[in-house]
Amino acid sequence: MIIDERQTLLSADISKTETRAALMQVMGRVVREFGFEYASILTAPGPNDILLSPLVHESTIPGAFVREFDRNHFLRSCPLLPRMSNSILPQGWRIGSRDPALSYDCPPEMADLWRRFGIEMGMVFPLNSIDSTRFLVRYDGNRCDLCQQEINELSMITIHAFDMFDRMRRSEIAIPVALSARELEVVRWTAQGKTSVEIGQILSLSDHTVNAYMTNAIRKLDCVNRTQLVAKAIRLKLIN
Repeated sequence: MIIDERQTLLSADISKTETRAALMQVMGRVVREFGFEYASILTAPGPNDILLSPLVHESTIPGAFVREFDRNHFLRSCPLLPRMSNSILPQGWRIGSRDPALSYDCPPEMADLWRRFGIEMGMVFPLNSIDSTRFLVRYDGNRCDLCQQEINELSMITIHAFDMFDRMRRSEIAIPVALSARELEVVRWTAQGKTSVEIGQILSLSDHTVNAYMTNAIRKLDCVNRTQLVAKAIRLKLIN
């Protein structure tokens, strides 16, 4: 597809989205068009952050990856973060790269986790919201390094997508979402790593009923899975 045409079509589809789920569906197309595997939108980590999951707003990366990443506290070992904190420019990375600008010198266990999920490289775009909150939009996968023309195109698409995301995010802050007391209980226990069966035993409910409460909470908070539900509930201060 001609570059100008691709950017125009994707930007037009981004403009039509009205929910985060719809936005991430279009981001899935962006990922495929550029040869990546996953796309994520997250709050930029601060010096005191040790876990990735509370920072993730939207992501197509499997929840299993995030759980293992956090279980090993790999956020502290990410060599990309110091570069991101001192620059507003997009940052590329590749495991084992000899190019200093792309070098991702991480522990072997961390590199193994990336590779098990089909990730050898990525591109990260730092962006600031209207309320000055710093975010990262990242694309991860296993393709050749992006040329400057691709970076420029992806940068424009990313800015457009982030603008739509940030409007939705600020609208959600202005309009609190109400979960029932039982839904909040289920979300709290899920945040502590409990399965549906375990939560059912704690609350004297069947795992089917627990899953029903979970599905309702996911729908109310416009999430796609439990990992995003927990992260969003924490961000909205619905749970601690």
